[in-house]
Amino acid sequence: MTFREHMTQRAVRALAEFREEPASGIYAVTFRIDSVDQDPRFPYLAIGYNTDAEVSRLLATPSPPEPWDARWNYAYFPSSGLEGIRVCGHHRQLDPLGAELHRREARAQGLWYEDGDALTGPEREARDERLDEGFHELCVDLARQLHTGGGITARLGRPVPVILYDMFQPDEMFALTRAANPAELVAEFLSQDPEGQVSL
Repeated sequence: MTFREHMTQRAVRALAEFREEPASGIYAVTFRIDSVDQDPRFPYLAIGYNTDAEVSRLLATPSPPEPWDARWNYAYFPSSGLEGIRVCGHHRQLDPLGAELHRREARAQGLWYEDGDALTGPEREARDERLDEGFHELCVDLARQLHTGGGITARLGRPVPVILYDMFQPDEMFALTRAANPAELVAEFLSQDPEGQVSL
C-alpha cells in the first residue's frame, strides 16, 4: 500500500464516522494540516467538519463574530472542525501505519533525514520544503478525490466544500481551498481572500 492509498482510506473512514445527527447540517468538511512538533518530516491531517448549528450558536452569543468568521474562520471551529474526527499521516501514536509508509516513501525520494545526519542548513531546509509541499499537494488531491469519487455526496447527501488550513501557514488557506474544490462550492469562502477572486 502506498502512503496516498492509506490517506485515501483513512479519509473515507473519517467521513463514515461523522455523527449521524448533524449530517444534514454539515456545511463543510475540514482538513487541518499540521505536523508533530512543527517538523515537516512528520506531517499529518486532522479530518473533521462544521455545522450550521454551530454557526448559529456563535452568532447568538452576546459578542458574536462576524458572519464570515463564524462560518469559515478556523479560530471559531468546534473540536469536530479543528481537532477533527480522525488523524492520518505521519503521526506515530494516532496513525502508526501512516508514519511507516510516509517515512519509507520519503526515504525512497531522497528527502528523509535523521537529526544526526551530516546535512547543511540549506540542505535540510530544501528537504523540509519539499516534504511540506508534497504533503500539501497530497491533501489537495485527497479533497478533490472525495469530490470526484462521490465520497462526500454519498455521506452527506450533497456536495460541500473541503476547507484546508495550516495554522502555521495561514496565508495558504485560500489557495489550498481554491485548488481543492469546484469553484461554486467555495465562492463564499473566497470572498475574503486578500488576493481576490481568481478563476480556477
